[in-house]
Order: sequence, then C-alpha cells, then structure tokens
Amino acid sequence: MTAVAKITAKGQTTIPQEVRAALHVKPGDLIAWEIGPDGTATVRRVQPLDVDYLRAVEATLSEWTSAADEEAYGDL
Repeated sequence: MTAVAKITAKGQTTIPQEVRAALHVKPGDLIAWEIGPDGTATVRRVQPLDVDYLRAVEATLSEWTSAADEEAYGDL
C-alpha cells in the first residue's frame, strides 16, 4: 500500500485513513518512526507496554557510560 500525505509549513501531516486503519491507531495513540540507513522511514504503533518498559529501562542506561566501560567495551 502506498499512501501520500502533504507536510505543512509546521512539519505536520495527516496520517491517511487507510494507514491509520492498517496500524489500528486512533487519537491519543503513539507511533514510532524508525529511520533506516538508506533513508527509508518505517512507522509503527507503539504499544502501551512499550512505553512503560522504555521508561523503566531509561533510568538504568546511564550506568553503562563510565570511562571504564568505554575503555573496556569501546572497540565492540
């Protein structure tokens, strides 16, 4: 399916109805944009569990940013 939408001067767009239906999204739902290395974009519906999980994990990510971690794992 290909759907075309226009971007406004404010960088906004309306998600076409057929895309909303395919993603099962409604007002208030969250979507995530993933940009591939070739410049393609994929959009998906974010499940509420995804958001809760990411918020829980977010606070733990800083524990891996020490100088010792960079030295030990920087070449991976």
